[in-house]
Amino acid sequence: MPTDTFEVGAPEIPAPLRRGRGLRELWSQPWVRLTVLAAVIAVAVGIYLFTDVPGSLAFALRIRGLTVAAMLVVATAVGVSTVVFHTITANRILTPSIMGFDAFYVLISTIIVFFLGSQSFLTFDPLTLWLVQVGVMMTFSSALFTWLFGGRRRSVHLMLLVGIVLGVFFRSFAEWMQRMLDPLDFQVLSDAMFASLTRPDELLLTLTGALVVAGAIATVPLLRTLDVLTLGAPAAIGLGVEHRRVVLALFTIVSLMVAASTALVGPILFFGLIVANLAYSYAGSFRHAWTLPCAVGIGMLCLIGGQLVLEQVFGYGGTLSTIIEFAGGLFFLYLVLRKGAR
Repeated sequence: MPTDTFEVGAPEIPAPLRRGRGLRELWSQPWVRLTVLAAVIAVAVGIYLFTDVPGSLAFALRIRGLTVAAMLVVATAVGVSTVVFHTITANRILTPSIMGFDAFYVLISTIIVFFLGSQSFLTFDPLTLWLVQVGVMMTFSSALFTWLFGGRRRSVHLMLLVGIVLGVFFRSFAEWMQRMLDPLDFQVLSDAMFASLTRPDELLLTLTGALVVAGAIATVPLLRTLDVLTLGAPAAIGLGVEHRRVVLALFTIVSLMVAASTALVGPILFFGLIVANLAYSYAGSFRHAWTLPCAVGIGMLCLIGGQLVLEQVFGYGGTLSTIIEFAGGLFFLYLVLRKGAR
C-alpha cells in the first residue's frame, strides 16, 4: 500500500524578512556603522563649507577650513581622552575635567588679568600664553599623577578625590580674584572662559594638532590593553597587564591631549561626556579600536552640527560652547537619573 512521504525541515523565511535580517546583521558590524558615520561627517563638512559663503569663496573656505581643522583636533583630543579616562576609572560619568584642568585654565587666565590687566592679556603673545598654559597644566598633572599614583598604596580613586578637591579650590580661588577685578577686566576674562573654535591661530592649531596626533598614535599600541582594562584592575593584573605603569602612561596621554586642546580653544565641560557615551551606544562593540574612532566622529559631527545651528538658526546669537554645555548638562542629568534608577 503506497504511503505519502513528507520532508521535515525548517520553514521557508519570506524574502522581505530575509532582507531585513540581512540588513540588521550588516548594521551590527562596527565597520559599517563607522563608514556611515564618516559619510555623514563628510556631508556635514560640505554643507558647512559651502553654505552662505560671504565674499570670496577661496577666503571663506580658508577661514572655515581652519575652523573645521580645529573641530577635528578638539574632537580627537576630547573623544580619545574621555574614552580612555572612562576605561581607567571604570566610570562612564566622570570626564578628565574632573581632575581640575578646566578650573586650572580659568585660574591661569584670571591670574594674568588680575596682575597684568586685561590690556596685557589681550596683547599677550598667543604662542607664549599657549606654552605657559600647556606647560603649567602638564606640570600640575604630572606632579599629581606621580605623587598619588606612584606609591604602593595609591589608587585611581584617591587621585580622583584629590583632583576634585583641587578643582574646587582652583575655581574658588579664581572666583575670589574675579570679584576684585575691574568690570572691564572681568568682561574680557569672561569672554576667555567660553570655548571658541572659529578663526584659531594657525601656529597654535598646528602645535596642538601635533600633540593630539602624537597622543593618539601613542594610544594605538595600547588598544588591546585598554580592552583588558575594561574587565577591572584585578582581572587585568591577573592577565599580565602592568596596571600601574600602563595607567600612569595613559593618564599622561590624557593630560597632554586635554591640556593642549583646552589651551587652544578654552574649556568645554560636558562635551566629552556626550561624545563618549554616544559612542558606546553607536559603535556596537566594546573594543576600543571601534569606540575611539566613533567617539572622534560623533564629536566632530556634534561640533559641526552645533556650529550650523548657531549660524543658520540663531544667527550667530551666542557661542557654540553654550549650546554644547546646555545639551551636555541635560545629558548628564539623564545619565545620573538612569544610573540611579537601576
